[in-house]
Amino acid sequence: MATTALSRKANHLRHTYRCLTSRYLSHCTTTSSNLPSPLPRSVLPLGGGIQSLPQITQRFLFSTSIPTTTTVVDSETSKNTEEAKSDGSEKSGDSNHQDDKDNARRTVRRGPISWLSFLFLAATGAGLIWYYDRMKKQRIEAINKTSAIVKVGPSVGKPEIGGPFNLIDHDGKPVSEKDFMGKWTMIYFGFTHCPDICPDELQKLAAAIDKIKEKAGFDIVPVFITVDPERDNVEQVREYVKEFHPKLIGLTGSLEEIKKTARAYRIYYMKTSEEDSDYLVDHSIITYLMDPNMELVKFFGKNNDADALADGVIKEMKQYKSIKAKA
Repeated sequence: MATTALSRKANHLRHTYRCLTSRYLSHCTTTSSNLPSPLPRSVLPLGGGIQSLPQITQRFLFSTSIPTTTTVVDSETSKNTEEAKSDGSEKSGDSNHQDDKDNARRTVRRGPISWLSFLFLAATGAGLIWYYDRMKKQRIEAINKTSAIVKVGPSVGKPEIGGPFNLIDHDGKPVSEKDFMGKWTMIYFGFTHCPDICPDELQKLAAAIDKIKEKAGFDIVPVFITVDPERDNVEQVREYVKEFHPKLIGLTGSLEEIKKTARAYRIYYMKTSEEDSDYLVDHSIITYLMDPNMELVKFFGKNNDADALADGVIKEMKQYKSIKAKA
């Protein structure tokens, strides 16, 4: 009888255990995958007697509640950890952004030119410009006052070119500046052994004389004065002037008279090379226009051709006659 009663009680306990286990598993399957396996048979001791139902239930609940709690705690811990990391990253980003702003401000403040120094330089530059303009205006006013005080003096007059001379023409006759008074003359200095420049200038002079006669009807006497009297004697000069124009007058003379005449007309000349009797003479290339009083009117350089020379002479002669007419 006792064995039968114990067997019934044990079966009842097993049935209760199975019901509790099945209910627990159906409830906890959705919350965790790490649930403990069904309680082993060691819960019911084989030889030590039967435990009471409250004790078995308590042990069963205690053993099953630990994983759930642990899972919840772990999930909360992971959430807190992630939130802490996100907060830390946000705080770190904010702190880095703030540090960048501070560094930028320090860079601006510590730059080589600050706003204050820039304003100071601008003010200094403006002050210098104002001072310079003021001094410039004062200087101009002073110059204007000085020029207003200066009185107009007499005109300086014509350059002192020309003067008396005593030479010999290509016919051997003595000639002075007085022999050309009352005539318009054009004088050129050169030498008969000149290879190129003197012939070119004399040809231009001869052509201009004819053009002046054709265009304006003015008569002009062309004159050639040598700067090489050692070789250019009367016969040499005569043969030379015949090659250019029938009106061309050639003049020669002694070394002293040629030097004196060249100095009066501001003519430069000098021997450049000398081998026995063959040498060249470097000299000024100028043609002088002299009025009937043997005073200089104008001089013409090498850059004028025959037409320009003729036009220039005609213009000067007309102006001269117009002034004399008004006087």
